[in-house]
Amino acid sequence: MRRFELIAPCHFGMESVLKREITDLGYDITDVADGRVTFFGDEEALCRANIFLRTAERILIKIGSFHAETFEELFQGTKSLPWEDYIPKDGKFWVAKAASVKSKLFSPSDIQSIMKKAMVDRLKSQYEISWFPEDGASFPVRVFLMKDEVTVGLDSTGESLHKRGYRKLTAKAPIAENLAASLIMLTPWNGGRILVDPFCGSGTFPIEAAMMAANMAPGRNRSFTAEEWPHIVGKKIWYDTCDEAEEMVDLSVETDIQGYDIDEDMVKIARENARMAGVDKLIHFQRRGVEDLHHPKKYGFIITNPPYGERLQDKSQMPALYRTIGERFRELDSWSMYLITAYEQAEKDIGRKADKNRKIYNGMMKTYYYQFLGPKPPKRREI
Repeated sequence: MRRFELIAPCHFGMESVLKREITDLGYDITDVADGRVTFFGDEEALCRANIFLRTAERILIKIGSFHAETFEELFQGTKSLPWEDYIPKDGKFWVAKAASVKSKLFSPSDIQSIMKKAMVDRLKSQYEISWFPEDGASFPVRVFLMKDEVTVGLDSTGESLHKRGYRKLTAKAPIAENLAASLIMLTPWNGGRILVDPFCGSGTFPIEAAMMAANMAPGRNRSFTAEEWPHIVGKKIWYDTCDEAEEMVDLSVETDIQGYDIDEDMVKIARENARMAGVDKLIHFQRRGVEDLHHPKKYGFIITNPPYGERLQDKSQMPALYRTIGERFRELDSWSMYLITAYEQAEKDIGRKADKNRKIYNGMMKTYYYQFLGPKPPKRREI
């Protein structure tokens, strides 16, 4: 088995959740930086990370790292990496993304162009050919520059891991599936507890929660770039990992997961997405406004992404909406509430200061994850 250093990028602020996930899978963390976690693993780890991690964006094989303050240093550093260990003669290779923070080299297009030339130069000498057909499997490369330190990774995932394959239809401002999973995992919720999303939109929070409750791997129904790399990861390892994921699914679990939306069309979309995910039997979706939020049982969780007035014409409605959220939450006096929003008056209008507050970038938008903690349920007596 080959040993790799694997890089898992994630949403900024979610590194601790991803680190816990990777540790739970049984792999050793080597580094935690802003927006990514690095760990050691073999070919099986590459497959399992892609299929089982809920909070990562992709899995990269670290090719190497070096210091570069000039384009010449970038060229020579890239050329020194062992590309022939990964990319065959017919491989299609390119620098799919370059990100630079606090570095002298900052132009993504120039970084991409120079690195591609350096890769071609290296592979020409290794394969003793002057032209590459690039009609084989794809080998997209991603590079991060941080304070002039260049980290180069080969993207084994392809389309981002947040694309589980179940969300064919979306709301206007959907939350990414891996971010929704991260936010749920920041709470004490588990599959035996009540969860309600009163602004469910296309159903992402309830669906991700149901998949967790049923122990359903998020990547079990999608494909990955590295499946076309048999010289790096054998087909049998992919098949065995998929079998492992299927064997773990338990749809017999009893859940109380509910999603409401005021828009009947969104409720239909959420139901269809849940069906695509295979968890429609575990979630109750309903057309209902937040003003009708209630539940007969105690110690439940509200986890939601309410509107935050991103359109000018909606801004005037925000104070009343958040006051209503606060009123309904106070009625559920033993519950906890977690909401992600860019609306900066949320605590004021809800009428309570959050017990915890975490700044999170949802795409390029700065949002806050307000955490209003309810009492812990009494421990069940052992019989």
